[in-house]
This record gives sequence, C-alpha cells and structure tokens, in this order.
Amino acid sequence: MGKLKASSLALPLIAFVVVTLLVPIFSLVRLSVYDSTVAEALPKTAEALQAWSGTDLPSIAIYETLAEELIAAQETRELGRVASRVNRILSGSRSTISKTPRRFARTDAPDARQAFIEIDEDWGELAIWHALRQATDTFTSRNFLQAVDFRLMPDGSIERMPESQQVYVTLFIRTLGVSIAVTALCFLIGYPMAYAMAHASSGLALILQVLVLIPFWTSLLVRTTSWIVILQQQGVLNDIFVFFGIVADDNRLTMVHNMTGTLVAMTQVLLPFMILPLYSVMTNIPRDLTKAASSLGANPFQAFVRVYFPNSLPGVAAGGLLVFILSIGYYITPALVGGSKGQLISNLIAYHLQTSLNWGLAAALSVILLVGVIVLYIVYDRFIGIDRMKLG
Repeated sequence: MGKLKASSLALPLIAFVVVTLLVPIFSLVRLSVYDSTVAEALPKTAEALQAWSGTDLPSIAIYETLAEELIAAQETRELGRVASRVNRILSGSRSTISKTPRRFARTDAPDARQAFIEIDEDWGELAIWHALRQATDTFTSRNFLQAVDFRLMPDGSIERMPESQQVYVTLFIRTLGVSIAVTALCFLIGYPMAYAMAHASSGLALILQVLVLIPFWTSLLVRTTSWIVILQQQGVLNDIFVFFGIVADDNRLTMVHNMTGTLVAMTQVLLPFMILPLYSVMTNIPRDLTKAASSLGANPFQAFVRVYFPNSLPGVAAGGLLVFILSIGYYITPALVGGSKGQLISNLIAYHLQTSLNWGLAAALSVILLVGVIVLYIVYDRFIGIDRMKLG
C-alpha cells in the first residue's frame, strides 16, 4: 500500500511528460506522414482516381466529378489548400486548379473533358492527374523523401532532386559540423575555466561562478543582438583591430552574417552548459590523487593526463552531450548572426512553418533531427554513459 501511495506521487509528473512531450512528438510524426486535406475536399475524385489505370486520360465521368467537387471546394474556401497540396507535387499546378472552377461554368464545350482542356491544356496531360491522385493519399513518404533531397514523382517513381534544389542534406551536414565545432570550442574554453573554479579559493570561486551564471540572467535575444554590434564591420572588435593596426581600416573583417558569427555567438551562449557539469565533477575529484601521482614520480603533466583528466571525463561527457544537443536545434542565434551562410536546419524548419506553410515537410525535418538526437543519446548511454565512468 505504501509503494502504491509513493507511486501515485509521480502521476502528475507522468501526466506532464505525456502532455508536453509524448503527445507533441506523436503529433509531429503524424503530421510528417499524414495529410488528408485533398482526400477530404475531393472524396469522390479520390475514390475514382484510385481505380484509374494511369495510362490514359481519366474518363469523362471523373472530369465531371472533379468539376463538381472543385466548385464545392471553392465555395467552402478549401480550393486554395487543395491547389497548394497538389502544387507541392507538380510545380505550376496551383494556378491550373485555382482557375478551373471559376471558368468551368462559362465554357460551351460538349463535355467536361473538353471544358477542362479549354480552361488549361495541362488537364489534357497525365502529369497533373498523377499529381492529383498522389495528393489524395492520406499517408505518404513524400515529406521524408524531400527532407533527404529526393522526391516522389507524380507517376510514383523516386528520383534525386536537381542539384540546384539539394539543400536539406547540406544543411544537415552543416548543422552536424557546427554542433561538433561548438562543442569542441566550449570544451577548449570551458575546461580551463572549470578547473580554475574548482581549485580557486572560496571567494574567487564564487566570483567565477557569478561570471559564468550572468549569461543566464540576460535575455538570449539581447546577447545575440550584442554579438551583431561587436562583430559587424563597423563594430567594437573591428575598431580594436584597426586601432592596434592588426587590419587596415578599408579591409575590416567580416565576422557577422556568416559561419564565423554563428560559431562565436553559439559558443558564448552555450559555454555555461559545458562549464557547470565540468565544475560539478571536478569539485568531487580528491586533490590527493594528483599528489599521490607526484609522490610516485609523475611530473605535473603526467599527473594531469593520467590521473586528473580521466576522472573528469564524466563532466566532459555530460557537458559535451548537453552542448551538442542544444547546438543541433539552435535557431535564434544562427538566424540573427549567421545570415544566409550561417543558417542551420532549424532555420529552414522555421521557414516552412512560418513562410511556406509546408508543415508536413517541417515535421519530417524535425523528426529526422529528433531521431538523430535519440540515436546520439543511445550511443552515449551505451558506450560513454556516466554510470560506466567511476571516479578514482
């Protein structure tokens, strides 16, 4: 009975995790593969196209059914959404679909097929009908294929995107590279800082801790904007370089709206997430260990490399994992400081959510990113887990 009461105390936390984490993830996965917009707006056409052979133009009856449902979709203001979904499969079909119901009643063609072709010659081609049939599929892999620079053709075949449109894999690779670079920079800068904090006097250690924590008390947007002021060509850093003659006034460095700005700003923002885990582990490393190593003949460098550093690896692993995962999903800093050359995959996800409104593709990109993070964590837990690292 006591165990049951104790378990019940965790119910609010379980409910919170389900509502704020599991349900959104499920919705994200569903959105990436499920889209019933066209099937719900054109149900009779969708059913008829499933039985269509695909080798010849559809029958006049299918043309008539489509005309009826397009006119109805226009009245219910669903036509724009239908046209947009088909246009994602076959570029240019949006205008063809949008103008058809308006002009259909004004044609004097002998049948619906001729009327459609008079409105737009594309209705006499198989491509738009294949695209329409594909759009009526409620479950599709189209978004995931596009997320890795492939596309599902209207006839159902899969081919690689034209080279000029291959952006997603490049951005995934760039995001991975930036995350690794930021993690490495945070380690190189954060490790000495954490070491100094762990071995300083109590007063100095407190001052250093405050300096590390100050960024948490400042808005991320303010910090990011400050880096624009510091790094721009007429900014503080370039002024210092010019003053000391490091660079000429007419040859100032471009350190913002590129990858340099992204790396510098992200490293500064994420540095505390590396320092704090390191500091937490280092304060628990007995100082007598290095003294014992020295008494056995090890010089300071050997004592650090062979004794101290291995015992600090749990902090390195925890801080590295934390910084890396945060870097993969970073959005504000690359968007403001990185410009077009410093953008990461998160910026493209935001573009599809806010501008192109292609939520299915944004969801697919997000799912791939999520799966990558989960795989990384599984590998970390399996091979580098903190529970496998024992002090001493």
